[in-house]
Amino acid sequence: MLAAANLKAYAYENGDFQIWHTEAQEFELTNKWSMPIEEEWRYGNDAAELYYQHYEAGIAYDINKYFTVTGNYRQVWEGERGKLRPEYRPYIQAIPKLDIWVFKFEDRNRLEYRLFDYKDDILRYRNKVSVKLPLEFHGFEFAPYVANEIFVDINEAIMRKNRFSTGIILNVVKGLKGEVYYMLQSTKKSGRWTGANILGLRLKVSF
Repeated sequence: MLAAANLKAYAYENGDFQIWHTEAQEFELTNKWSMPIEEEWRYGNDAAELYYQHYEAGIAYDINKYFTVTGNYRQVWEGERGKLRPEYRPYIQAIPKLDIWVFKFEDRNRLEYRLFDYKDDILRYRNKVSVKLPLEFHGFEFAPYVANEIFVDINEAIMRKNRFSTGIILNVVKGLKGEVYYMLQSTKKSGRWTGANILGLRLKVSF
């Protein structure tokens, strides 16, 4: 009952317009090891209210060109009307990759342990499949893509969320990438699905 009440409390109207802003940094430690860092802010209620923010850091290891594993910790604050509650979220990832013709495929598998002070903890599996098409025009590199991600609460063996997104990644200068995307997020609450239309902006700096 408590978990359901909290899910309902964090809901906006069906079809809500949101803006998500992400800033990421990646430090290359060796030719196989790196340290990714990320900050994100999400604005809902027609992009008028900050309802979510996270800060995270991790370690990534490239086993080879086509397989990466990571271990990360994400500190989350989420809520409405300025009342953000904390969530403590360690997670691990296994990311196989594949090149087919000119397309780049990625299958990100993430296992999260979500710890809360105010409700039961949740073990969640996320699977994001994406396809990119790297292109170049007069020395300008960019990559349109499509992706879909499912969210499954393992405790209840139920899919709670789906995210379909399409966008473009731009190589601005060496070590700096920008990304603009549209995402349709569908979330199951109280037995019914509601949607959010999201404009996403992401900036990544590599060192």
